[in-house]
Amino acid sequence: MSDKIPEGNRSARERLAQQREREKGREKRRRTLIVASAVVGVLALAAVVGLIAANAGKDDGGDTASGPAVAPSGAIGEDALTVPVGAADAPSTLTIWEDFRCPVCAQFETAFKDTITELADDGQVKVEYHLATIIDGNLGGTGSLRAANAAACAQDAGKFAPYHDVLFANQPPEPDDAFGKNSRLIELAGDVEGLDTPDFRGCVEDGEHDSWVKKSDTAFREGGFQGTPTVLLNGESVFPSKGDEQISPENLKKWVAAANKGKKPGTAAPSAPSAPSAPADPSSGPAS
Repeated sequence: MSDKIPEGNRSARERLAQQREREKGREKRRRTLIVASAVVGVLALAAVVGLIAANAGKDDGGDTASGPAVAPSGAIGEDALTVPVGAADAPSTLTIWEDFRCPVCAQFETAFKDTITELADDGQVKVEYHLATIIDGNLGGTGSLRAANAAACAQDAGKFAPYHDVLFANQPPEPDDAFGKNSRLIELAGDVEGLDTPDFRGCVEDGEHDSWVKKSDTAFREGGFQGTPTVLLNGESVFPSKGDEQISPENLKKWVAAANKGKKPGTAAPSAPSAPSAPADPSSGPAS
């Protein structure tokens, strides 16, 4: 018997094999499309979840502060939304966005407070603080807003930095809205020498800087930042890492030293907070 396959049978088998290959190709493309569609769906869901999370933070806990934004004394930058600490002419700028109810912010401050203070005192960096209120929106309450207003009141008295540190050192558990009580914020002012004054108390109780805080929080959301704390060295994100290096007190010092190479430390003090000027006496004539 011949082992040759008749020409007609060979052609039929080849056509069948080609058809199967085409079907495999179609099946592969179909599965690829299904997987791609699933990935797009997951990304879309992530975008929706992100949007929900972002929108949740827009709820400020029911406080309806209105009126013009009254910036604290000495605030600088666009719309005076920045509280400066350290030499104004320092060669590098450390920008920090924080929420006083944010537990990660408190952890950051615990780990880096001494390093940042040293760098600022040595004129290596000027620190620019910005305040946000995302925890109020995410968990409810007004502690982020009330604490930020109190910190702005402390800035009026030239005591922002020490009061800022006291607030983080005494931060309540995240779900606990203890900072929503002005009495607690005033109590903590007793830990900062010379801060607990009638002016400070009145500023806290009246929510003098509430609208300013809300304007700062809006700037945070519109800035596209991912969360608090956001830490930037000369505009570059360094938290939780810079490139392949994780942030640490040693690395932060190294990064600042590299940025400042060949530059002189700053010496100029930031603008000192000052009381508003008294209205001019309409009865008095022009100065001679």
